[in-house]
Amino acid sequence: MIHIEGLSKSFKVAKRSNGLGNSLKALFHREHTIVHALHDISFSIQPGEIVGYIGPNGAGKSTTIKIMSGILVPDQGSCQIMDYIPWEDRVHYVKNVGVVFGQRSQLWWDVPVIDSFELLRDIYKIPQPEYKANVALLIETLDLEKLIYTPVRQLSLGQRMRCEIAASLLHSPKILFLDEPTIGLDAHSKIAVRKFIQTINKEKGVTILLTTHDMHDIEALVDRVLLIGKGSLLYDGKLQELRKRYGGHKIVTVDYEKLTQPITITGATLLSQKIEQAIFSLDAEKTNISQFISKLSEQVNILDISIKEQPIEDLIVQLYEEYQL
Repeated sequence: MIHIEGLSKSFKVAKRSNGLGNSLKALFHREHTIVHALHDISFSIQPGEIVGYIGPNGAGKSTTIKIMSGILVPDQGSCQIMDYIPWEDRVHYVKNVGVVFGQRSQLWWDVPVIDSFELLRDIYKIPQPEYKANVALLIETLDLEKLIYTPVRQLSLGQRMRCEIAASLLHSPKILFLDEPTIGLDAHSKIAVRKFIQTINKEKGVTILLTTHDMHDIEALVDRVLLIGKGSLLYDGKLQELRKRYGGHKIVTVDYEKLTQPITITGATLLSQKIEQAIFSLDAEKTNISQFISKLSEQVNILDISIKEQPIEDLIVQLYEEYQL
């Protein structure tokens, strides 16, 4: 469905100099630098996938999304999406894609949300029965009933983002590009957005490319991640493979009866200890969980114990460190 091959994009950025003299000089001769946003990016996404596109700020994520949306034209390389070249066949192409930029709005600021929906209906030439069915579904699943008659400027960020996602899906796109869709949202709104993304993927088979800095979004939604850094694609693989590669450690939390002396167990790193609780990090390849519990029970009277995988944030940090991002 999505095939990217050798994509590169550079920007010419004017240098800014301090001082009146330099400012006057720049009126006649301005110096520029070349910023390489993307360099030889290649990947493919199959129908129905949810793929996480991650990387530090300035890595090139939004530039990639804009090229795939048809907003920008690459310097070189190919981008084939559903047999369309986005920047060449844009009129026909955009009927098949939805785009949400977390820091930009496609809703009109001073009018009720429903007016923006109706304008988008006319822009995309959505048949009335399809439009009504989609609006009803989106209002129900995103809980928009109390919001659609409110001017956009009066909505909170979380409310507006739910409306933005609804607006991007009015025309029943087959592909959805989400660029930081949960940025600045509270916990309740993030959970609502995640559940909705999972729903449209499972029930309607919408293919989704998600860029985010929130690793909880990645853990909750995606099976596969693409890591971009300094304009180059550095990793393309399953999240589970990433866990095998970096996630050999498990976090063990133990509740026990009051204890004042420190706990020492070979092969386990004590992260923190309180009078009635301790947290350990175990290297699963070197330390057997049952042996650890047996040794621990010799030192404390265990009341409760929980074992968790290493947090996804730790895995991503290790990945960044490997590629010196």
